[in-house]
Amino acid sequence: MPAPARHEELRKRFAKAIPHPRCELDFETPWQLLVATILSAQSTDATVNRVTPRLFRRWPTAEKLGRARQEAVEKVVESTGFFRNKAKAIRGASKKLADEHGGEVPRDMDAVCALPGVARKTANVVLGTAYGIPTGIIVDTHAGRVARRLGLSRAEDPIEVERDLCAVFPERSWVDTGHRLVLHGRYVCKSRQPLCADCALNEVCPSAASAPRGRWTERARREAALVG
Repeated sequence: MPAPARHEELRKRFAKAIPHPRCELDFETPWQLLVATILSAQSTDATVNRVTPRLFRRWPTAEKLGRARQEAVEKVVESTGFFRNKAKAIRGASKKLADEHGGEVPRDMDAVCALPGVARKTANVVLGTAYGIPTGIIVDTHAGRVARRLGLSRAEDPIEVERDLCAVFPERSWVDTGHRLVLHGRYVCKSRQPLCADCALNEVCPSAASAPRGRWTERARREAALVG
């Protein structure tokens, strides 16, 4: 199948398998999402979602978290791993937001990436999820793995993977595509023992390790139910 036709088929199947792509981090404001995304590095969304309610009750604004004691924040976020660096990052980012942006996350990639502890992936999550701004495609560990298995990128560097993905998917779909890649990698295209037989993308995936089970539309419905 020629590449353009295969890409179109991938886009169609992705939309069917994950019709309601979403971020699995709990948040109420862009600032809360920023903090949660920083904490999610080398951790799970479930762990972060257990930590952030207490964190935001104790320090409910960027200004208050930016002024918090390092040791106090470390204790709250300890279970997310790398807690010293994460506590320093969320305090520093919050202080910069309070000092320079009125406590609000700016709607600009460069400004968000200038915050302590924030790289392009985190900025894409916040700008796309909280504001609906398609600055790029989220590339975390899951998304990068899926992109390479699908033959959409050969790169290991997340920025290069994002560049390759943005060339395949139309800009209007970048936000949803990022979430779809993450969710697909988390629930189906797992690092170990991927569910190839039940994957809606099986027939157009060069890395499929087993024959598909049933029609792709049936597999897509099962994935939609699995992802929720």
